Amino acid sequence: MTDPALTTTRRFLHGVAELLLAGPQWRATGELALAVVEGGFTTTAAPALRLQGDKLLTEFGQVELNGHTYTDVASVAGIQAGEPAGVYGEGSGVRPDEVITMDSAQRETLLRAFREGDHALREFAPDLVPVLWPEHFDVAITLDRVNYGVSPGDHHLAEPYAYVGPHDTVQDDFFNAPFGAARPLARLGDANAITQFFRTGQDLLSRSDLRPA
Repeated sequence: MTDPALTTTRRFLHGVAELLLAGPQWRATGELALAVVEGGFTTTAAPALRLQGDKLLTEFGQVELNGHTYTDVASVAGIQAGEPAGVYGEGSGVRPDEVITMDSAQRETLLRAFREGDHALREFAPDLVPVLWPEHFDVAITLDRVNYGVSPGDHHLAEPYAYVGPHDTVQDDFFNAPFGAARPLARLGDANAITQFFRTGQDLLSRSDLRPA
């Protein structure tokens, strides 16, 4: 059974990505993509904002997250809290006036999933740059009409998992989810195993007999 603290922490962490990084970045530049970095994640355009553990780093200093609302954090950081309005239909569902509550151990579990996923994707496809998307809160790439990525958990699977999501319908036991193939990171192990999972999916998808006529 998934620890409720993981679900709660994931929701508030998703809120940080969406309301405190992606939203301000989108309003300033029209850029949506975030990037995984050591210890957290960051904007890829202005303003320069970065989650580092339990703090939001800005060009002017750092702001504590836990115990404060997104609105309060944004005010100290000199930004406006809010999602990239009108860009997508789903998201974290977190309101700017909610108090951020993240368990430190579970936050590290989630950030480690992103780090391992980012490393695995770069090993798998060195010519592509993984993106942390604020909508579904996953780090991913798209290669030859297939999405490869790592999610910290969602309505499909409540724990961190890697996935291979072909754009076209595929018939094979490897693909065990409505969107393709999904494997819990706890089952896969380290980044090397995640890379191998991506390669296995890619190899299977190269077989034309898996696709319906």
